[in-house]
Amino acid sequence: MKYRYINSKIGPLMLAGNTMLELIRFPIKGERKAPGKGWIEDNTIFSDAVSQLAQYFEGRLKQFDLDLNPQGTDFQKKVWQALLTIPYGTTVSYGQIAQRIDNPKACRAVGLANKSNPIPIVIPCHRVIGKNGKLTGFAGGLDLKQTLLDLERSI
Repeated sequence: MKYRYINSKIGPLMLAGNTMLELIRFPIKGERKAPGKGWIEDNTIFSDAVSQLAQYFEGRLKQFDLDLNPQGTDFQKKVWQALLTIPYGTTVSYGQIAQRIDNPKACRAVGLANKSNPIPIVIPCHRVIGKNGKLTGFAGGLDLKQTLLDLERSI
């Protein structure tokens, strides 16, 4: 697995993958997330992702156009595909995602798949909230989730 770090408004992000983007990792307490054992740092990879993420954080990009290779179960991939349909600047509930994948009783499973999203921001799991409109779990923390939603709503 190859990886690189990029600076962003939310701290250093790690981008990783083999031939396509497979992971984006958030910083931990503002520090770079450590790579996996045997991973190779390569600051020449994922130039499209670097450019598009910079544009996103500047408020100039609303839809990513990247080759992605998220690793997960068929169910998780179905949920992640549904997340890609959530428009920029909007939110939906876990139940709405369950409806979109024709499995209306799978709200909790959708939540677990959302939590396992390996390519956050690009696959916009931050746009999924509780049915009561409140923010719920997020790998980067609720403050970061709110920051991303505020960024999208301010444009």
